Amino acid sequence: MLRIGVIGCGTIGTSICKAIDDGIIKAELVAIYDRNKDDVDRLLSTLKISNPQIIEPATMIKQIDLLVECASQKAVYEVIPAALLAHCDVMVMSVGAFADEKLRKTIENLAIDNNCKVYLPSGAIVGLDGIKSASVEDIYSVTLTTQKPPRGLAGAPFIIRNKIELDKITSKTILFEGSASEAVKAFPANVNVAATLSLAGLGFEKTKVRIVANPALTRNIHEISVEGAFGEFTTRVENVPSPTNPKSSYLASLSAIATLKKISNPFQTGT
Repeated sequence: MLRIGVIGCGTIGTSICKAIDDGIIKAELVAIYDRNKDDVDRLLSTLKISNPQIIEPATMIKQIDLLVECASQKAVYEVIPAALLAHCDVMVMSVGAFADEKLRKTIENLAIDNNCKVYLPSGAIVGLDGIKSASVEDIYSVTLTTQKPPRGLAGAPFIIRNKIELDKITSKTILFEGSASEAVKAFPANVNVAATLSLAGLGFEKTKVRIVANPALTRNIHEISVEGAFGEFTTRVENVPSPTNPKSSYLASLSAIATLKKISNPFQTGT
Protein backbone atom coordinates (compact mmCIF):
# COMPACT_ATOMS: atom_id res chain seq x y z
CA MET A 1 0.00 0.00 0.00
CA LEU A 2 1.23 3.50 -0.88
CA ARG A 3 2.74 5.24 2.14
CA ILE A 4 1.91 8.95 2.20
CA GLY A 5 3.22 11.88 4.23
CA VAL A 6 1.46 15.25 4.24
CA ILE A 7 3.12 18.60 4.91
CA GLY A 8 0.63 21.36 5.67
CA CYS A 9 -2.39 20.61 7.85
CA GLY A 10 -4.68 23.39 6.66
CA THR A 11 -7.74 23.09 4.45
CA ILE A 12 -6.35 20.95 1.63
CA GLY A 13 -4.05 18.87 3.82
CA THR A 14 -6.92 18.04 6.14
CA SER A 15 -9.18 17.10 3.22
CA ILE A 16 -6.54 14.71 1.89
CA CYS A 17 -5.94 13.08 5.26
CA LYS A 18 -9.68 12.62 5.83
CA ALA A 19 -10.02 11.05 2.37
CA ILE A 20 -7.30 8.54 3.26
CA ASP A 21 -8.92 7.91 6.63
CA ASP A 22 -12.31 7.32 4.98
CA GLY A 23 -10.84 4.87 2.46
CA ILE A 24 -11.49 7.13 -0.54
CA ILE A 25 -7.75 7.08 -1.21
CA LYS A 26 -6.33 3.58 -0.91
CA ALA A 27 -3.14 4.44 0.94
CA GLU A 28 -1.57 4.56 4.38
CA LEU A 29 -1.25 7.95 6.07
CA VAL A 30 2.15 7.52 7.69
CA ALA A 31 3.05 11.04 8.79
CA ILE A 32 1.94 14.66 8.92
CA TYR A 33 3.69 17.93 9.71
CA ASP A 34 2.84 21.59 10.15
CA ARG A 35 4.62 24.35 12.03
CA ASN A 36 1.23 25.39 13.38
CA LYS A 37 0.48 22.95 16.21
CA ASP A 38 -3.18 24.01 16.34
CA ASP A 39 -3.66 22.93 12.71
CA VAL A 40 -2.03 19.58 13.49
CA ASP A 41 -4.31 19.03 16.49
CA ARG A 42 -7.42 19.98 14.51
CA LEU A 43 -6.49 17.57 11.73
CA LEU A 44 -5.82 14.71 14.14
CA SER A 45 -9.21 15.28 15.78
CA THR A 46 -10.96 14.58 12.45
CA LEU A 47 -9.34 11.16 11.93
CA LYS A 48 -11.12 7.99 13.02
CA ILE A 49 -8.80 5.21 11.85
CA SER A 50 -5.49 6.67 10.74
CA ASN A 51 -2.84 7.38 13.35
CA PRO A 52 -0.08 9.29 11.57
CA GLN A 53 3.12 10.28 13.32
CA ILE A 54 4.01 13.95 13.60
CA ILE A 55 7.44 14.01 11.99
CA GLU A 56 9.78 16.71 10.69
CA PRO A 57 10.02 16.60 6.86
CA ALA A 58 13.71 15.60 6.84
CA THR A 59 12.82 12.41 8.69
CA MET A 60 9.43 11.88 7.08
CA ILE A 61 10.80 11.57 3.54
CA LYS A 62 12.84 8.52 4.57
CA GLN A 63 9.70 6.65 5.68
CA ILE A 64 7.21 7.29 2.86
CA ASP A 65 6.68 6.67 -0.84
CA LEU A 66 4.92 9.94 -1.64
CA LEU A 67 5.23 13.38 -0.07
CA VAL A 68 2.21 15.68 -0.42
CA GLU A 69 2.99 19.39 -0.07
CA CYS A 70 0.01 21.53 1.01
CA ALA A 71 1.90 24.18 2.95
CA SER A 72 3.35 27.09 0.98
CA GLN A 73 5.63 28.10 -1.84
CA LYS A 74 8.42 28.35 0.73
CA ALA A 75 7.88 24.70 1.63
CA VAL A 76 8.40 23.73 -2.02
CA TYR A 77 11.90 25.22 -1.87
CA GLU A 78 12.69 23.66 1.50
CA VAL A 79 11.23 20.18 1.17
CA ILE A 80 10.67 19.02 -2.42
CA PRO A 81 14.34 18.83 -3.56
CA ALA A 82 15.25 16.86 -0.42
CA ALA A 83 12.35 14.47 -0.98
CA LEU A 84 13.44 13.75 -4.54
CA LEU A 85 17.01 13.17 -3.40
CA ALA A 86 15.58 10.60 -0.97
CA HIS A 87 13.92 8.86 -3.96
CA CYS A 88 10.46 9.93 -2.77
CA ASP A 89 7.74 10.91 -5.25
CA VAL A 90 6.04 14.26 -4.59
CA MET A 91 2.72 15.98 -5.17
CA VAL A 92 2.88 19.78 -5.11
CA MET A 93 -0.12 22.00 -4.38
CA SER A 94 1.79 25.32 -4.12
CA VAL A 95 2.47 25.28 -7.85
CA GLY A 96 3.12 29.03 -7.87
CA ALA A 97 6.65 28.30 -6.65
CA PHE A 98 7.46 27.06 -10.15
CA ALA A 99 7.33 30.62 -11.45
CA ASP A 100 10.96 30.48 -10.34
CA GLU A 101 12.55 28.91 -13.43
CA LYS A 102 15.70 27.90 -11.56
CA LEU A 103 13.67 25.98 -8.98
CA ARG A 104 11.53 24.39 -11.68
CA LYS A 105 14.55 23.12 -13.60
CA THR A 106 16.24 21.92 -10.42
CA ILE A 107 13.21 19.85 -9.42
CA GLU A 108 12.77 18.50 -12.94
CA ASN A 109 16.41 17.38 -13.07
CA LEU A 110 16.25 15.85 -9.59
CA ALA A 111 13.13 13.90 -10.54
CA ILE A 112 14.84 12.54 -13.65
CA ASP A 113 18.11 11.71 -11.89
CA ASN A 114 16.36 9.92 -9.02
CA ASN A 115 13.66 8.24 -11.11
CA CYS A 116 10.87 10.05 -9.24
CA LYS A 117 7.57 11.59 -10.27
CA VAL A 118 6.26 15.09 -9.57
CA TYR A 119 2.46 15.32 -9.57
CA LEU A 120 0.63 18.63 -10.09
CA PRO A 121 -3.17 18.44 -9.57
CA SER A 122 -5.38 20.58 -11.81
CA GLY A 123 -6.55 22.61 -8.81
CA ALA A 124 -9.57 24.87 -9.17
CA ILE A 125 -9.69 24.96 -12.98
CA VAL A 126 -10.78 22.68 -15.82
CA GLY A 127 -9.61 22.32 -19.41
CA LEU A 128 -5.94 21.46 -18.88
CA ASP A 129 -6.34 18.42 -21.13
CA GLY A 130 -7.41 20.71 -23.96
CA ILE A 131 -4.46 23.04 -23.40
CA LYS A 132 -2.00 20.14 -23.38
CA SER A 133 -3.48 18.90 -26.65
CA ALA A 134 -3.38 22.37 -28.18
CA SER A 135 0.28 22.81 -27.19
CA VAL A 136 1.31 20.10 -29.65
CA GLU A 137 0.87 22.87 -32.24
CA ASP A 138 1.03 26.65 -31.76
CA ILE A 139 -0.91 28.37 -28.99
CA TYR A 140 -1.36 32.08 -29.62
CA SER A 141 -2.75 33.26 -26.30
CA VAL A 142 -3.89 32.02 -22.88
CA THR A 143 -5.80 34.33 -20.53
CA LEU A 144 -7.03 33.55 -17.02
CA THR A 145 -9.61 35.82 -15.40
CA THR A 146 -10.17 35.10 -11.72
CA GLN A 147 -13.05 36.71 -9.83
CA LYS A 148 -13.36 36.38 -6.07
CA PRO A 149 -15.28 38.02 -3.25
CA PRO A 150 -13.00 40.73 -1.83
CA ARG A 151 -12.45 38.90 1.49
CA GLY A 152 -10.98 35.98 -0.48
CA LEU A 153 -8.07 38.22 -1.50
CA ALA A 154 -7.22 39.43 2.00
CA GLY A 155 -3.59 39.21 3.00
CA ALA A 156 -2.18 38.99 -0.53
CA PRO A 157 1.13 40.88 -0.93
CA PHE A 158 -0.35 42.94 -3.78
CA ILE A 159 -3.25 44.04 -1.55
CA ILE A 160 -0.97 44.94 1.36
CA ARG A 161 1.65 46.69 -0.80
CA ASN A 162 -0.95 48.88 -2.52
CA LYS A 163 -2.95 49.47 0.68
CA ILE A 164 -6.19 48.33 -0.95
CA GLU A 165 -9.15 48.47 1.42
CA LEU A 166 -11.12 45.42 0.34
CA ASP A 167 -14.09 46.18 2.59
CA LYS A 168 -14.65 49.42 0.68
CA ILE A 169 -15.01 47.73 -2.73
CA THR A 170 -18.69 47.98 -3.62
CA SER A 171 -18.68 46.93 -7.26
CA LYS A 172 -16.81 44.63 -9.63
CA THR A 173 -13.22 45.94 -9.70
CA ILE A 174 -10.17 44.82 -11.67
CA LEU A 175 -7.28 44.83 -9.21
CA PHE A 176 -4.52 43.30 -11.28
CA GLU A 177 -3.59 42.62 -14.91
CA GLY A 178 -0.26 41.12 -15.85
CA SER A 179 1.70 37.97 -16.53
CA ALA A 180 1.28 34.75 -14.60
CA SER A 181 4.80 35.17 -13.20
CA GLU A 182 3.75 38.49 -11.68
CA ALA A 183 0.39 37.15 -10.51
CA VAL A 184 1.71 34.22 -8.50
CA LYS A 185 4.01 36.55 -6.57
CA ALA A 186 1.31 39.18 -6.05
CA PHE A 187 -1.37 36.68 -4.98
CA PRO A 188 0.51 33.51 -3.88
CA ALA A 189 -2.44 32.05 -1.93
CA ASN A 190 -5.00 32.80 -4.61
CA VAL A 191 -3.72 31.96 -8.09
CA ASN A 192 -1.82 28.70 -8.01
CA VAL A 193 -4.15 27.93 -10.91
CA ALA A 194 -2.24 30.50 -12.97
CA ALA A 195 0.95 28.52 -12.40
CA THR A 196 -0.66 25.21 -13.35
CA LEU A 197 -2.10 26.83 -16.47
CA SER A 198 1.29 28.27 -17.41
CA LEU A 199 3.05 24.92 -17.09
CA ALA A 200 0.45 23.28 -19.33
CA GLY A 201 0.56 25.96 -22.01
CA LEU A 202 2.60 29.05 -22.89
CA GLY A 203 4.72 29.46 -19.78
CA PHE A 204 4.66 32.06 -17.02
CA GLU A 205 5.65 35.13 -19.03
CA LYS A 206 3.18 34.68 -21.89
CA THR A 207 0.16 33.57 -19.86
CA LYS A 208 -2.03 36.58 -19.04
CA VAL A 209 -3.85 36.93 -15.71
CA ARG A 210 -6.57 39.27 -14.56
CA ILE A 211 -7.66 39.40 -10.88
CA VAL A 212 -11.09 40.84 -10.13
CA ALA A 213 -12.70 41.60 -6.76
CA ASN A 214 -16.46 41.21 -7.01
CA PRO A 215 -18.54 41.76 -3.85
CA ALA A 216 -21.63 40.36 -5.58
CA LEU A 217 -20.09 36.89 -5.68
CA THR A 218 -20.40 34.02 -3.24
CA ARG A 219 -18.25 31.77 -5.42
CA ASN A 220 -14.76 31.95 -6.92
CA ILE A 221 -14.86 32.14 -10.72
CA HIS A 222 -12.04 31.11 -13.06
CA GLU A 223 -12.43 31.76 -16.79
CA ILE A 224 -9.79 30.54 -19.25
CA SER A 225 -9.63 31.66 -22.88
CA VAL A 226 -7.25 29.91 -25.26
CA GLU A 227 -6.52 30.63 -28.92
CA GLY A 228 -4.24 28.59 -31.14
CA ALA A 229 -3.76 26.70 -34.37
CA PHE A 230 -6.56 24.34 -33.26
CA GLY A 231 -9.11 27.20 -32.98
CA GLU A 232 -10.23 28.58 -29.63
CA PHE A 233 -12.02 27.53 -26.49
CA THR A 234 -13.21 29.05 -23.22
CA THR A 235 -13.83 27.35 -19.89
CA ARG A 236 -15.61 28.80 -16.87
CA VAL A 237 -15.76 27.32 -13.40
CA GLU A 238 -17.81 28.74 -10.53
CA ASN A 239 -16.19 27.24 -7.47
CA VAL A 240 -17.69 27.06 -4.03
CA PRO A 241 -15.07 28.44 -1.61
CA SER A 242 -13.69 26.01 0.92
CA PRO A 243 -15.90 26.08 4.04
CA THR A 244 -12.84 26.74 6.21
CA ASN A 245 -10.77 28.97 3.91
CA PRO A 246 -12.38 31.51 1.53
CA LYS A 247 -9.03 31.96 -0.26
CA SER A 248 -9.20 28.37 -1.53
CA SER A 249 -11.74 26.78 -3.87
CA TYR A 250 -13.34 23.52 -2.79
CA LEU A 251 -12.46 22.03 -6.19
CA ALA A 252 -8.75 22.43 -5.36
CA SER A 253 -9.12 19.94 -2.51
CA LEU A 254 -11.13 17.59 -4.71
CA SER A 255 -8.50 17.71 -7.45
CA ALA A 256 -5.82 16.74 -4.93
CA ILE A 257 -7.90 13.79 -3.73
CA ALA A 258 -8.65 12.72 -7.32
CA THR A 259 -4.94 12.79 -8.19
CA LEU A 260 -4.05 10.65 -5.20
CA LYS A 261 -6.86 8.21 -6.02
CA LYS A 262 -5.38 7.81 -9.48
CA ILE A 263 -1.83 7.34 -8.17
CA SER A 264 -2.89 4.71 -5.63
CA ASN A 265 -5.31 2.82 -7.87
CA PRO A 266 -3.76 0.25 -10.24
CA PHE A 267 -6.95 0.21 -12.37
CA GLN A 268 -6.96 3.40 -14.45
CA THR A 269 -9.42 5.10 -16.75
CA GLY A 270 -8.68 7.94 -19.13
CA THR A 271 -5.18 9.41 -19.50
